[in-house]
Amino acid sequence: MPEQKKTILITGSSGFIGRNIVSRLKEKNILLTPGHRDLDLLSRSDVNRYFASHDIDTVIHCANFGGTRKKQAKGDLLEKNLRMFFNIAENKNRFSRLINLGSGAEYDKSRDLRNISEDKFGEQIPPDEYGFSKYLISRYIEQTENMYCLRLFGIFGKYEDYEFKFISNAIVKNLLHMPITILQDVRFSWLPVDDFLPVLDYFLTHTPKKHVYNVTPPQTIDLVSIAHLINSHADFKSEICVVNEGFNLEYSGNNARLIEEMGEVSFTPMDTAIKDLMQYYRTILPTIDPGIIRRDPYAASCKINPQKKPGN
Repeated sequence: MPEQKKTILITGSSGFIGRNIVSRLKEKNILLTPGHRDLDLLSRSDVNRYFASHDIDTVIHCANFGGTRKKQAKGDLLEKNLRMFFNIAENKNRFSRLINLGSGAEYDKSRDLRNISEDKFGEQIPPDEYGFSKYLISRYIEQTENMYCLRLFGIFGKYEDYEFKFISNAIVKNLLHMPITILQDVRFSWLPVDDFLPVLDYFLTHTPKKHVYNVTPPQTIDLVSIAHLINSHADFKSEICVVNEGFNLEYSGNNARLIEEMGEVSFTPMDTAIKDLMQYYRTILPTIDPGIIRRDPYAASCKINPQKKPGN
């Protein structure tokens, strides 16, 4: 007898991670992917009506305001993120589990986050609205039986916004024979989105021991090294320009809790992930406006840390 398909509500399904999740889960599940016209997550009555009229097994909450240079919410960012989540949480008796996509920003990005582990959560409260909203949501999830948070740091891959996301933007610049400009180098624990999806599969089908997990590879890599990897897989060698010396604040997490939970997690080598993503962008290059890439309108939004010196 075939296994009965689960009905999964995915909020933010039109975004980068949401689109990848939909592609991964659509064959074996019944997916609900409402747009804003179908479900206003900021409306308590709208959310309550939606849950009352749909038989939902699992919620994957990807929707959020802010968190990027391009889509900074103007005003009420804290309230909007909290209202979306708690409108859903109010219906926790109408679904079996919720998986929330968290952020390393919950640990406070105004400092170096270097291989930071979950037991450091709460040592510093994020001063920014985005990080604080994610922090409060995780605090609630820690105390709620059927909810889990997967904390992401640097995640990249197909469908991300190449106009400002560094890895995709740098790949597109190379393919268009442009220089790759880095305002300041920084180390991230970059996670290919294709490596995140099997982790999500696990949390959809198992009952984890904890409620919050960092989902991150064990190694870090800096932006200049990524630019060199891109050049190594290209016919054209982009000039790599670093505007400000030194390093910005590191943004990396410890994955020991995740490994202990799952036993083994496969992480794609960055060289392979870059090569694969470059092939994807070669196929869609004719659809990309070179003028937007050349103007690079979001580069000026990068924050610079003048106090960090090379190697620190």
